[in-house]
Amino acid sequence: MATSSDDIERVLRSALTPLHVKVQDDSHKHAGHAGAREGRHFSVRIEAEAFRGLSRLRRHRLVYDAVGPLMPQGIHALAIDAIAPGEA
Repeated sequence: MATSSDDIERVLRSALTPLHVKVQDDSHKHAGHAGAREGRHFSVRIEAEAFRGLSRLRRHRLVYDAVGPLMPQGIHALAIDAIAPGEA
């Protein structure tokens, strides 16, 4: 079964307790590209207190740690915008 944006949102809500999270399936933008055969493309915008004081790399690692078990289930790419509350 392929991973859906709802699946990703569910694991992020559970792992990081975000104030806001939006997961968008961008696969249609990549139709015909080599990676499209390997899985779906998603964009994540997430705001969580867990990101406060962390570097961009550390924030992305937290997201990947949460989503990790879903990666082999049809995710080819994950674009992440991770912010702490109050950041623009």
